[in-house]
Amino acid sequence: MSAPAPSTSTVPAARIVIAGAGPAAQALVSQLNRARFTGTITVLSNRDDTPEELLELALLPQVSVRFGQPASHIDPENRTVATADGMEFSYDQLVIATGSAPVASPVEGASRCLSYSTIDDAARIGEAVSEVTRELGRRPLGILVGTGAAAGQAEAVLRARGVRPIRTTARPAAVVPGTTTGLAASGVVFEDGSSMNGDLVVLAEERVSRDGLAASAGLQTAATGGIVISRDFRTSVPGIWAIGDAAAFDGVRLGLLVAAASAAGACATQLLSAASAPSVPSALPAAA
Repeated sequence: MSAPAPSTSTVPAARIVIAGAGPAAQALVSQLNRARFTGTITVLSNRDDTPEELLELALLPQVSVRFGQPASHIDPENRTVATADGMEFSYDQLVIATGSAPVASPVEGASRCLSYSTIDDAARIGEAVSEVTRELGRRPLGILVGTGAAAGQAEAVLRARGVRPIRTTARPAAVVPGTTTGLAASGVVFEDGSSMNGDLVVLAEERVSRDGLAASAGLQTAATGGIVISRDFRTSVPGIWAIGDAAAFDGVRLGLLVAAASAAGACATQLLSAASAPSVPSALPAAA
């Protein structure tokens, strides 16, 4: 009797779906590509625009970017995620990276200011401060608007770069255009007509995590907003992870704790391990 033919069955390629297309999501795709991930990566973009960085990632053979198709509902039992327009995608591992949004509407002229919302903004602010310092030939005077952890971090960044920060918790009505430096804003005006003037303006206003997907999947969220994660970016539901400002660790937005590239690198390592495991690991409890 002849020997049975060897089995030709193969393990299906792992499917990773990423809800969100901001810096954290882009960094995660780059890290997975660098690690030679052999499965498929589907990015559900909540953006209608097509930034160059995202277009470059869309050219990778294992990556599919769905522009303007934000995730709207998660079925963790069947491991599917649906988009706002009714498309449905199956996943083995789902990463929520939907970021955060400002609590209040933008200050008039805010686009002329520097902004601080995550640790990643520190380098950009540092470069701008260096340019202003060269132009002025002295230490700049900075107007810092905001409260909370983001404003505290922004103040530390400004002081480390040699800026003399004047901080206000009162929200301005408008921004004063700059006249002597490369930056377009140098002061703010308040509702009562009073003003503060300096050499640059940094807005570090309160933001809230975009964690709306949590409810559909039964994910644990922090009291202050954000999807609760453990140290390895796992949420309270197996197979679902969160990075960037959508996530919260110890009650703080992750973007205020870890740079996007660092979080993406660590999360990618965990995803690769989970994708190659014979069974789905249980979610770990959030760190206290």
